[in-house]
Amino acid sequence: MQRMQWGSRLGFILASAGATVGLGSIWKFPYVTAMNGGGAFLLVYLAFTFTLGLALLQAELAIGRAAGCGAVGAFARLGSRRWKLLGYSGVLCCFLVFSFYSVVGGWTLGYLRRALDGRVMNGDLAELGGLFGQYVGNPAESLATHALFAALTLLVVMGGVQKGIERAGKALMPLLFLLMLGLIARSLTLPGAQAGVEALFRPDFSKLTPAMLVEALGLACFSLSVGAGCMLAYGSYLGRDARLGNSALWVTGLTALTSVLAGLMIFPAIYAFGLDPQAGPGLTYMVMPAVFNHLPYGQLFAVLFFALLLMAALTSAVSLLEVVVVLPIDEFGVSRRKATLLVTALVFLAGIPAALSFGPLAEYKLFGRNAFELMDYAASNVLLPLGCIGTALFAGRVAWPAVSAELSLSALAAALMRAACRWLAPLLIGMVLVYNL
Repeated sequence: MQRMQWGSRLGFILASAGATVGLGSIWKFPYVTAMNGGGAFLLVYLAFTFTLGLALLQAELAIGRAAGCGAVGAFARLGSRRWKLLGYSGVLCCFLVFSFYSVVGGWTLGYLRRALDGRVMNGDLAELGGLFGQYVGNPAESLATHALFAALTLLVVMGGVQKGIERAGKALMPLLFLLMLGLIARSLTLPGAQAGVEALFRPDFSKLTPAMLVEALGLACFSLSVGAGCMLAYGSYLGRDARLGNSALWVTGLTALTSVLAGLMIFPAIYAFGLDPQAGPGLTYMVMPAVFNHLPYGQLFAVLFFALLLMAALTSAVSLLEVVVVLPIDEFGVSRRKATLLVTALVFLAGIPAALSFGPLAEYKLFGRNAFELMDYAASNVLLPLGCIGTALFAGRVAWPAVSAELSLSALAAALMRAACRWLAPLLIGMVLVYNL
């Protein structure tokens, strides 16, 4: 069967950028930056993103295009059957992440509805916290929005590479950037917004600690969706005429730009109203509505904000589902339609404990974590770092001839990248793994 391909280089870049731009770019980057010295963290994050992160992204794309299949088949074709385990690990990671990510994506649907009917327009943080707790603790609504978000992702992936994933990327990514720019323009015109801009860009090098360096490296690598096979799968659909290095640089640049834009969207508004920039996920569902309540046409901006979150969540979810769907297609010859329906049904079932983790199953914990937290921990703190280390070692030590041929690097660039894959990336990401554990 002939491998499907992207219809254009722009379509690939926008779809890949969509895979890397998720909810984390909108809420995680701003609060992690605030907790780690503002501009100092930003500089370190960008440095890691455009060095080790870019190298790992290029490696995954090269492995995918050289093998012409998903992660499980790619590691076997370019290495040996023993390396299939690394591919299966990536598929499992994406399955776990999508199972609870679909629940969070459902929250964006629930809050978009609450923005449309005005329920989020409240300046009292305690009441907003109660609204959030009431929503995630409602089993019927949590399961319904989880199912609806999974179904939206299914529709995109079932459409295939060109008609589904690429078309969605071309439509959603420009719209996402336009919405962000509109919210940034309003945020920067608020009285006192300058304090937020300074907090984002002014370096505080007293916060430059080993823990901060580990945090920046982890965010840089994992924000690029490397280590789970997402970019490998997308690379397998690339034609021979596409320049991998240039395309990877575009994806990396768009990912970094989105994170910085998210900071510019949130920091000035938070500081203008004297709210806590280190509120974590609360910035999205509890703190930001309080900001919108103080703005003229605040409900309109609330609707735009949660619509933006929904688009960011959907573009990432598509890449996660695609990695899992590719397995039965490549390995067992299942049609895309059947594979997508089967995998989405399994994801919904696996996500039920996560959806109920803040309601009926809130008291059931293992190792001090509920089902949602356990799934997040296993995927983000164990499987993803292990996948990054394994991919780097595979690219630098096993499949280097194929990787270097795909990238067409100069002698110096090839030497630097191979050293990064063979030694530097496994060592530093191993530190992130130990730190997270």
